[in-house]
Amino acid sequence: MEYILDPETLAQLQALIDETLSFGTSLFRRRQLYQLALLAVCFGAAQIITVILAPRMARWMHTLEGWPKWRLRVLVLVHQRIRLSAFVVITWLVFLTLREVTWHSWSNLLGPIAELATAWLFVSFASRLIHNRTMRRTVRWGAWIFVTLSILGLTGFVSQLFDRFAIDIGEFHLSLLVVIRAGVTLAALLVAARLISSAAATRINQNDDISPSMRVLSVKAVQLALYGVAIFIGLQTVGFDLTSLTVLSGAIGLGLGFGLQKVVSNLVSGVILLLDKSIKPGDVISLGDTFGWISSLGARYVSVLTRNGTEFLIPNEDLITNRVVNWSHSSDLVRLDIRFGVSYDSNPHEVKRICSAAPLTVDRVISTPPPVCHVTGFGDSSIDFVLRFWIRDPTRGLTNVRGNVYLALWDALKSAGFEIPYPRRDITILSEPDPRSTTAQSGAPS
Repeated sequence: MEYILDPETLAQLQALIDETLSFGTSLFRRRQLYQLALLAVCFGAAQIITVILAPRMARWMHTLEGWPKWRLRVLVLVHQRIRLSAFVVITWLVFLTLREVTWHSWSNLLGPIAELATAWLFVSFASRLIHNRTMRRTVRWGAWIFVTLSILGLTGFVSQLFDRFAIDIGEFHLSLLVVIRAGVTLAALLVAARLISSAAATRINQNDDISPSMRVLSVKAVQLALYGVAIFIGLQTVGFDLTSLTVLSGAIGLGLGFGLQKVVSNLVSGVILLLDKSIKPGDVISLGDTFGWISSLGARYVSVLTRNGTEFLIPNEDLITNRVVNWSHSSDLVRLDIRFGVSYDSNPHEVKRICSAAPLTVDRVISTPPPVCHVTGFGDSSIDFVLRFWIRDPTRGLTNVRGNVYLALWDALKSAGFEIPYPRRDITILSEPDPRSTTAQSGAPS
């Protein structure tokens, strides 16, 4: 390992400092001061435009209703950058005017400033496509520095300077320039991969010909391929030798075999669930004491949302190895049963007719297939029945619809005069014989 920092590097640093001091000294010349004053006027005009236009635009934006979200986001971005946008426009107008009516030396400072402001404005808008705040700031500042050096003509000089801050590890030359280039390249490629994967996911999810489970699998496959290609290209761009990953992949395989068995099992189980379509988003399932509907399928777990708002993260392996009740696997129809009894004074034929029509008064009960009522036996104190009805929306809960059907059944039986019996017991109290009468009878002469 060798650290490279020679006198030539120090000489380049000194040259950069000298050029910076020379540029600062030149600003005090008459022509430069004149252009700086014009820049101050341009900034003041941009400030006045912002004060006048920003409140009016904000009030207009509050009146917009029914606009797509992406349009509203664009308007918010424009509203936040009115000052810089106005400064760019005014500076360019002043620069073009001066270049036409005066010598170029009287506008040699305004031109680069206008170019810098335009580049910064473009980078500020483009970086908003990155949702991750840390990555967005990294890309934004990196792009600002790069365009600034490019416009000022310092790219080659700074590249040579950064390349001299390096470490040699065997045959690999790791310099500060390589690190910066790798960071910027990987960030740009990952952002591009995310944008392309988001667009592909939107198109896949809008395709009704693909089942929900295959949509999830297709989106995951596209994301994995795009991010893998982005990382591969990024490493190749900076000159990283990918053949060294052979040993690393062997070590990873050994680690997966011993220490990550559960993780690999969940990953494989997730792929199986997506391929066999036994579990898909929106299904209503029961697993042990957990009842809810699947909100999302992950690489390691399935998210199940219950009626009380609790979200259970169930490992994929549990859904493969345990008994799972899928209420909406092949059909969204769900049948519910209610058991009840009436007294023996009731006509069972009338009870069946009345109780079969009672569930149809509840909104969630469907008429096809129709509700049915059957006699299931003769109990100790009642004729026992079972009422069966169907619903199509198990995600809205089962207990609530059962309760509403119970109330409808109660009203129907009470209106028809049928009694819902309860267990009755007859108790007979036997009185004990009088001891004196017993003794008198035993002592009487025969």
